[in-house]
Formats: sequence, C-alpha cells, structure tokens
Amino acid sequence: MLGVALAALTLAAGAHGAAAARPPIVWNAIPYSAKRKSEMSAYSRRHYGFSGSELRNPKVIVEHLTESSTFSAAWNTFAPDVADSELHELPGVCAHFIIDQYGTIHQLVPITLMCRHTVGLNWTAIGIEHVGFTPNDVLTRSRVMSASLRLTNWLRCREGIAINNVIGHNESLKSPYHHERIARLRGQTHDDFPTSSMVKYRAALRKMTC
Repeated sequence: MLGVALAALTLAAGAHGAAAARPPIVWNAIPYSAKRKSEMSAYSRRHYGFSGSELRNPKVIVEHLTESSTFSAAWNTFAPDVADSELHELPGVCAHFIIDQYGTIHQLVPITLMCRHTVGLNWTAIGIEHVGFTPNDVLTRSRVMSASLRLTNWLRCREGIAINNVIGHNESLKSPYHHERIARLRGQTHDDFPTSSMVKYRAALRKMTC
C-alpha cells in the first residue's frame, strides 16, 4: 500500500509540474562530496532515525533569509563542509537555492539531496534562501518577490507540496512534518520569515496556478 501511495504522489507531482513554468535558474553548485554525503547520512540517523543523504518526496518548502548583503557571502557560508557555529555539527549547513538581491535564482544543491537548513525538517524540506536581513527585503522588492514566488510555485507544483506547507523558518515548529530525536533541539528555530510575513507570501502564492 505504501508503494502504491508513493507512486500516486510521484505521478501527481509530475502532472502538476508539467503545467508550472520552470523559472530561469543559474547553477552555482557548492561542493557536495562523498564525505559530505556520509556526514549527512550520519546526521539523519542521529536526528531522524534513518540513514541516508537523499531527499525523497519532499513535503515542505522553507523560506529563509541569509542575513547577508550579497549572494557570494551566502555561497561562501554554505560551500565549506565545516561544523556550523551554532550547533557545531557536520555536515556544513546549506540550502538548495539562493535568490540574490537582484532576483536571480541560484541553485547550489540538487533537490534530490538533503541540506541542513532547518532543524527537524531537513529530512523532507527544500530550502530557499533570500539575500537580505528582513522579510521586507523580499516582500517589497518586486524582482526578488517575483523570482521567489515563481521558484516556490514551480517546486511545489512539481513535488505536489501544499501551499500550507510552504513555510518561513520561524514556523518550523508548527509544521506537521517536524521531527527531531534530540530533545534539546526540539524547540530550536530561527526568527526569519515569521507567520505575519508568510501570510502575505502565501496569499500571493495562492494566486498562482500549477
């Protein structure tokens, strides 16, 4: 039964994705070596109870802010495979996409691989970073907002992700997909893209079709 359900989800995602236009995306890959994949697999085992570095049937899209002023600064944060300064774990943190301050979409990692961008959701979430410091750096910049909505809409339609599961990082603890085995991290989140901003974002997203 599980196999049938997964097959149905895959077919549905493909059907949606055929109608939603893929926005222009620049490929700017970060190093994702065999060592990094092995570390991601070990991370998954510790935090989620299974081994693996692949992202299968994602259910969530998480919107983030880089808290930097340039794409290169964000890319240079994600590229090194070093323990992060906050939780001191490997592999290094990363996101699948970065949208820069001019509205260019950069892809860093294939969406078939997990990235460490949201505690409790990395096992099932695609991460989209936006260059900036506040939600208004996205919501009030037409090129950035347009690029973000087009990318998010394409991804959600392609993968069959519900609009309610397009969330800001600050909403991570409310996600029905949040799962964290390590007790001290079960309440860990960040303050970027709170619900007050995501209400506006999701309202704009609902105007788009698959």
